[in-house]
Amino acid sequence: MDDARKPEAGCGAAILDRQGRLLLIQRLREPEAGAWGLPGGKIDFGEAARDTARREIAEELGIEIEILGLACIAETIERGDGRHWVAPVYNARIVSGEPRIVEPEKHGGWGWFKLDALPAPLTMAAVSYMSVTGTQSREK
Repeated sequence: MDDARKPEAGCGAAILDRQGRLLLIQRLREPEAGAWGLPGGKIDFGEAARDTARREIAEELGIEIEILGLACIAETIERGDGRHWVAPVYNARIVSGEPRIVEPEKHGGWGWFKLDALPAPLTMAAVSYMSVTGTQSREK
């Protein structure tokens, strides 16, 4: 059986500030419209995932990041758009710029959040990241 539907690849980054707060953005589009998640996006053919994370986050938030290492692999399966996404999530830090919403048609807002007080709902990538940190969030 040849199923035309296949998983797609995305990526994201968990960016912490000096106070240990996590940078999240609110999605306005499916999948997971309305949820708060890690910045990132779809990997283009031939583009390394690390490069995608840097590019997407620059496009979304106007900041330059440094990738520090792989945090986890997240999967988002049929969360509002009928698609299956597999995404490496990297630990990262800001090396230049201040976060701001660059694509207001895609994102409703952004913020720094304490790991034990994250907004709700969270995207699956953010949930996956939180599960590997061992932190229990009290979603707002």
